[in-house]
Amino acid sequence: MRIRNIRFSVLASAILCVTWLITLAPVARATALMQMSIAKMSRTAPLIVRARCLGNATSWDTGDIWTFTSFAVEETWKGAAPQEITVRLLGGSVGDITSNISGIPHFRPGEEVILFLEPTPRGDFSVVSWQQGTFRIHRDSVAGRETVTQDTASFATFDPTTRRFQTAGARNLPLDALRAQVDAALLNTSPGRKP
Repeated sequence: MRIRNIRFSVLASAILCVTWLITLAPVARATALMQMSIAKMSRTAPLIVRARCLGNATSWDTGDIWTFTSFAVEETWKGAAPQEITVRLLGGSVGDITSNISGIPHFRPGEEVILFLEPTPRGDFSVVSWQQGTFRIHRDSVAGRETVTQDTASFATFDPTTRRFQTAGARNLPLDALRAQVDAALLNTSPGRKP
């Protein structure tokens, strides 16, 4: 009798798990990001940094799987940041369970990025508009220059003006040009100036 109860319990758990996945799958696929200009993100984000990824960890928190990525802050373009920050993003893998969310950036240890960030209530940070607020830094060792590519250069976002999904984003933009756009947006919103 005990073996039969264990088998039933395992079967019931499996059915519950499959039902849960079927119920949540359409929600995860329905992720849509609204296009934001660099100027708008610059004004929206309380913190903009150049940072180097130190590593990732995943864990359960409040019923969801989260990925926590540590970054060494190399430069602060807006706001004030400690030398090391943690970015919290929904999704990841814990044990045999994986949660994939469209539009969430993933980071590799050692890579350098420009991040548009906002603080979370837990004391860490989230990326403003996920992939839109993530710019990967690339170095051309021959030319000696740095460029950035926005994650949305290969991810469709919703343009409310055209009411269509478009793949748009900065691609191979000189890092200095991105910094100039951010500085211009911040200058235009400083006290005493019209936005």
